[in-house]
Amino acid sequence: MDPVTASVIQGALENIAVEIGYKLMRMSYSSIIRESEDFGAALVDAEGRGLAESAQSTPLQSGPIPGYVKNVIATLRARGEAIRPGDVIMHNDPYGGASHGPDVAFIVPVFHGEELVGFSATTAHHLDIGALTPGSCGIVDAIDAYAEGLQFKAIKVHDAGRRNDAVWQILRDNLRASDLVVGDMEAQVAASRIGAERMAALVEQWGLPAFRAACGALMDHAERLMRQAIARLPEGSWRAETRIDGFLDDPDPSRRELPLVATVTKRGDGLVVDLTGTAPQVPDRPINMPFTGTVDVAVWLTVRSVLLDTAVHGHIPVNEGLTRPIEIVAPRGCLANPEFPAPTIARFAPGNQLADTVMKALAQAVPGQVSAGIGNLKVIAFSGLRGGSHWVHMEIFEGSYGGRPGADGMDAVDTLYANTRNNPVEDIESHLPLRVERYELREGVAGPGRFRGGLGSVREFRFLEDGGASVEGEGHGFRPWGFAGGGDGAPAALTLRRADGTARSLPSKAPHMPIRAGDLFVCVGPAGGGYGPPFERDPEAVRADVLDGLVPAEDARRDYGVVLAADGTVDAAATEAARAKASA
Repeated sequence: MDPVTASVIQGALENIAVEIGYKLMRMSYSSIIRESEDFGAALVDAEGRGLAESAQSTPLQSGPIPGYVKNVIATLRARGEAIRPGDVIMHNDPYGGASHGPDVAFIVPVFHGEELVGFSATTAHHLDIGALTPGSCGIVDAIDAYAEGLQFKAIKVHDAGRRNDAVWQILRDNLRASDLVVGDMEAQVAASRIGAERMAALVEQWGLPAFRAACGALMDHAERLMRQAIARLPEGSWRAETRIDGFLDDPDPSRRELPLVATVTKRGDGLVVDLTGTAPQVPDRPINMPFTGTVDVAVWLTVRSVLLDTAVHGHIPVNEGLTRPIEIVAPRGCLANPEFPAPTIARFAPGNQLADTVMKALAQAVPGQVSAGIGNLKVIAFSGLRGGSHWVHMEIFEGSYGGRPGADGMDAVDTLYANTRNNPVEDIESHLPLRVERYELREGVAGPGRFRGGLGSVREFRFLEDGGASVEGEGHGFRPWGFAGGGDGAPAALTLRRADGTARSLPSKAPHMPIRAGDLFVCVGPAGGGYGPPFERDPEAVRADVLDGLVPAEDARRDYGVVLAADGTVDAAATEAARAKASA
C-alpha cells in the first residue's frame, strides 16, 4: 500500500467519524450530548480494531468503542447469532467493554456485498438508565452491578432491518425522562447508520483489498510512531502514587482515602504500566473502574498525550496501532480491575485521577512534557417531577489543569480523558427549573509556580421548584500536586444552602437527597498545581494576576516574592530583596 493512498483513506475515515459525531450532536435532545458533547463516535474493522474516532468527542466515550465491539462479536458468537446487514446492536455492559452502564453504544455493521468489513458505532451518556435514583450519575450508593440500572448485552434493537419494538418499549417503560433518553438513542442509531453508509461507500470506492491494506498500514504507522516515542525515553522505571477521596464521610476506612499506584517501565520500545499497589475494589460502592473501557483508556490517553503531543508532533492518527506497544497490568480484584458484580457506575472521577497518576509517573522521565496535578471534576444530577414526568439534568462541573512548561494551567476546563464542555447558562435556564446565580473563576488559590496552576470556577444553582440532586466527584480531600518546585493546588468544595438560611458542606460523593425550592448549590472547583519554583515567575505575570483579581497582593508577596508599589507597578528593588531573603 503506497503511503499517499493510505493517507487519503485515513483522512476519509477520520472525516466520517467526525461527521458521525456532529450528526449525533445535531439530532440529540439532551444537553449532555448536544451541549456537553459527552458522546463518542468511531469506526472499527471486522475484528473490532479501532480505525478512527471523532476528534471533537471525549476520549472516555470514543476510546472504549473497540472494546464494546470486540465483546459484542464474542457475545453474539457465543449465543450463535449471526451479524447481518440491517442489524443495529445495543450494548452497555461495563464488564464487556463499556465504560459504565449509562454509556450505551449503538453499533451498525458495515458490509461489502456479503462480507463484513467493519462497524460504525456511537456511544453516549444517557440521562437515566433506570437505576436506583433519578439521573445516571450520582448513583454513589449502588451496592452491586444490578443496582446500577438496565443492562444490555449485545441486544439487537434492529434485526436484519426489522425494528425490535419490544426492546424499545422496555426502554420507554423503564427509563425516567424517557422521551429525552429514547430520543437520544434513536439519534445514535441514525448517526451510526450514516457512518456505516459512508464507510461502505469508501470501501466500494477503493475496493476491499486496498481498503484492508490501507487499514493495516495505518495501524502499523501509528504503532511505529508510538514505539519511536517510547524509544526516546530514558531507560528506567517510574512510580507514582496518589489518593482519591472515596467516601470521606464513611466510617469504614476501606471506603475512603484510597491509593492509586502506577509504575511505568520502559522495555525497549514498549511500556509496561503496572497498577499493582492500587487499593482493593470496594465491593459495595460504585467507584470501581472497569479494566476495559475505563482503565485502558485512561492509560492510553495519558501516554499518547504526553509522548505524542500534537502541538509538537502534528496530527497523530488515533487507531489501535497506538495501543500495541503498551502493556497494562492490574491485579484482579483491585479498583482498576474489579470482579463482577462490583458496581462501577461512579468510575468517572477515579479514572481521571488514575490518568493523572500515570502522568505523575511519566513526569519523572519527561519533566518537560507534562503538566502539574489536575483539579478533578464532579458530576451533579439535578432532577424533579413536573406533572408526573421526570426532568433530569446532568451538570459536569469542570476542573482545571496544572501549570505546564511555558504556560499557566488552563482554567475551568474538563481534564485528561473527560474533555466535555460545560452547559451554557442560557440552555439550563431555558429548559429547567434551575437558575444559575453565579459563574466566575475562583480567585486566590491556584498552585503557585513559575507557571501557576489553572483556576477552578464557582457556580451556584438555585432550585426554582422542589426536586432532588446527587453528586459524584473527587478532589475534596487531596490537593492537586505541584511539580518541579511548584506549590500544590487547592481542593474542591460543595455547599448546600437551604432557603431557611442553614448550610451544609457536602463531600465529593453524595447520594440522592431532596431539594426544596429556593435551596442553593454552591460548587467550588479545584485549582491545579504549580509548575516550577514560584520565585522564578516573571514579576509582570504576577502583577497581571493581581490586577485581574486572580491573586491577592499579599499572596504575590508571600508566594512569589513580588512586591507591588502603590500605583500597581512592580517595585523591582523590593521584589529583588524579598526573593533574595526567601532564598537565603
